[in-house]
Amino acid sequence: MRTTTKSAAAVAATAFLLLSAGSSANAADPPTVIPLPAGSACSFALDIAIFGDGRQLTKTFTDRDGRVRTITAGTGSSLTFTNAETGASLSTRSNGSVTRTHANADGSETRILTGHNALILFPTDTPAGPSTTVHSGRVVLSVGADGSTFTVERVSGRQLDVCAALGG
Repeated sequence: MRTTTKSAAAVAATAFLLLSAGSSANAADPPTVIPLPAGSACSFALDIAIFGDGRQLTKTFTDRDGRVRTITAGTGSSLTFTNAETGASLSTRSNGSVTRTHANADGSETRILTGHNALILFPTDTPAGPSTTVHSGRVVLSVGADGSTFTVERVSGRQLDVCAALGG
């Protein structure tokens, strides 16, 4: 069971980075597809196709209090979520987002997501997944010092429950 948790944590970190960072690839390039097993992002197996049409700019700096901060902004990437068991799919276009990351003294991070963001919560996160939600608004979350445990602190705006929309 411990191996599954570590694998899910690695997939969670990879999925979050890919979904929030966008890509500088040409829109005509084939998408990057992340397959997620049943019970990790939804109750069913979920494939996420990331189309590389996003443009991102990242700036990292140290504030006057000595804390490292990062701001990433841009159009993001178009996504297609597919229920791998039924073939049902849902697509979102790249609408733009900003992620502000604050490094904390204990090695954890606080991330403030604004705009359009896809957030996958795994069973090890708080609230516990599996869940996949497209947020249009603001999400504040903490990322544990290990980089793989997410805790959602606050959410405002609209949410689309991808799992429910795809029959989960």
